[in-house]
Amino acid sequence: MSDSIFDQIQAAAEFLRLELTSQEMANLSVTQDLGEKDLQSVATVFAYLRNKKKEQIITTLLRMSRLPLREPKTFEGFDFGRLHGKQVDSLKELQTLKALYAHKNLALIGPPGVGKTHLAMAYGRACCEAGLKCYFLKATELNQRLVEARKYGREASTVNGLVKPSCLIIDEVGRCVFDIEATRMFFDVIDRRYNKEGPNLMIFTSNKGPDKWGEFFSEDSSLLCALDRIFDDATVYMIKGNSYRGRKRETISLTAGVSAPVQSAQS
Repeated sequence: MSDSIFDQIQAAAEFLRLELTSQEMANLSVTQDLGEKDLQSVATVFAYLRNKKKEQIITTLLRMSRLPLREPKTFEGFDFGRLHGKQVDSLKELQTLKALYAHKNLALIGPPGVGKTHLAMAYGRACCEAGLKCYFLKATELNQRLVEARKYGREASTVNGLVKPSCLIIDEVGRCVFDIEATRMFFDVIDRRYNKEGPNLMIFTSNKGPDKWGEFFSEDSSLLCALDRIFDDATVYMIKGNSYRGRKRETISLTAGVSAPVQSAQS
């Protein structure tokens, strides 16, 4: 059963954070003698304002996400045809965002150039388009941020900032080693996100399998066990194959040096 025009106006008003109920709108239509065409015009205006507000929200979320804007990475722009195997459909289903709502972390593991970062960014963009906060940073940037937070006494605000986004993407795990304090702060982020309510997941990309990640964090084995929280309920995609990069590259061979003199023909 479709919503009445009064329900449609109320839904749009709620999105715009206006206190306007369907009953109030119905009463207004009676007192102002609004006909069907008048009500449809009102609904059209509210729908326009709702869509405009939604576009503004998405634009703001994308700008704050640190995802690329000029050349955005999308699921539509990913060449799934280059992937083979029984689980390809599972990778395609990432765009449904069901992992986000199921609180299932994702890890994309494989050699350089197979599309790990593209897929992670595409997921983050889809989150923003759904009106949810996403934040992207490389593991080296995360490490530096944690070090600077300790230096300037911003540990609490830095951790809070990494807990807030519905989708937190950490790219290229394994490119740096976290010292003891940075490791503890990182696992504080993991622990708090583990108990976070609402749509929530972390996405990791790495050239190294999860069994090797302990090498990049400086702590004793008891704290390193916190890594288990990342993969307690997660999906790990192991992507093999050759790099996508250079597919359009054109190679032209030339020889440098002094040209050999041309000998004249003997008469």
